[in-house]
Amino acid sequence: MADLENNRQIVRQVLSRYAGIQPAYGEIEREVIFDSEHDRYQVVNVGWENRRRIYGCLIHVDIKDDKIWVQYDGTEMGIANELVELGISKQNIVLAYQSSYMRQFTEFAVS
Repeated sequence: MADLENNRQIVRQVLSRYAGIQPAYGEIEREVIFDSEHDRYQVVNVGWENRRRIYGCLIHVDIKDDKIWVQYDGTEMGIANELVELGISKQNIVLAYQSSYMRQFTEFAVS
C-alpha cells in the first residue's frame, strides 16, 4: 500500500507541474483532474485561441494492478521518463498508448 501511495504522490506531483505551465498562445487554462478513488489522473487544456475552442487531454495516467499506465502523453520529454527520474521502476510503468505487441520492444512493462 505504501508503494501505491508513493506512486499516486509522484503522479500528482508531475501532473501538477505540467498544469502550472501556461501555454504560450491563446487564453488556455490547464486543469488537473485527480480521481484517487479510481486512480485516474489527467491534465486537460481548456480555453480559446482566437475564435477556435481548445479542449484536449495533455496527459492521462491510470494506476491499475500496482502499475502506472500512461494512456496518453502529449509532452515533449515523455512523462514515463520523468516518473523514472523520480524513482518509479520502468517495470512498473506501462506505455498503454503503444500496442501490446510494440511494448515488448521498449524498456518499460508489457502490462
